[in-house]
Amino acid sequence: MRFRLLFLVAAFMPLMAGAQTERKTTYMIGVGPTEIYDTYLSQEHFSGTGITFLATSQRLDDHRRWTTLVEHQAHLATADDRSGDSNELQGDYSLFVGRLRSFKVLPSLSVEVGGIAVANAGFIYNTSNGNNPAQARLSLNLMPTATATWRFRLFNRQSALRYETQLPLVGVMFSPNYGQSYYEIFSRGNYDHNIVPLTMVSAPNMRHQIMADINIGPATTIRFGYLADLQQAKANNLKSHIYSNHFMIGFVKRFTTTKLRP
Repeated sequence: MRFRLLFLVAAFMPLMAGAQTERKTTYMIGVGPTEIYDTYLSQEHFSGTGITFLATSQRLDDHRRWTTLVEHQAHLATADDRSGDSNELQGDYSLFVGRLRSFKVLPSLSVEVGGIAVANAGFIYNTSNGNNPAQARLSLNLMPTATATWRFRLFNRQSALRYETQLPLVGVMFSPNYGQSYYEIFSRGNYDHNIVPLTMVSAPNMRHQIMADINIGPATTIRFGYLADLQQAKANNLKSHIYSNHFMIGFVKRFTTTKLRP
């Protein structure tokens, strides 16, 4: 009786099986130079070192035509001016959510194109300023996205080289006006065009990743590479930018789930 039951389960499993979904999660940490410039706080350029944590989740449908991409990025940096007399501390968190359509160009080369929404929240704190020592950063952007992945074998291991880029389109950001204090905005309620629309001209933000993957196991991959996050904007007669160029290293985990038919 037991063997008949096992036989029936094995026979009907292919009929019950539904769509398969592949998930890839990546956790990376990186370090590298960071440049900060914000005319609300200072006319000086600040240069220093930053650290970035990046968590990426990709979900591929069973036909591998569409990918849902979710990325969490946190960045913290400290920087000095040219004289070394003033210091700024900068931090921000970004959430990237998008959909990409996959195309097979060659057997070993695939590209993905789509769009992504980016929400960013952060701060810059100037240790030398008495009035208005800090600047808040809040923005929401829509950005076209493209990736290219080349798969090959290295040292008899499955490997890949991946390039990902996001370019500016439209968005909105919070910004005080020139000479306006945060006390005026939040305590007195004096609104002065503090929600500013963004375009590729006023906020040419760009983000580039070049990553190399080397498989070390059936479900685990080492990933290392380069991340350039170039945030810049001009709003309310104020200019700002945060340029970070970081070397990244981490690992990728793969999971495959199968939805059973009822």
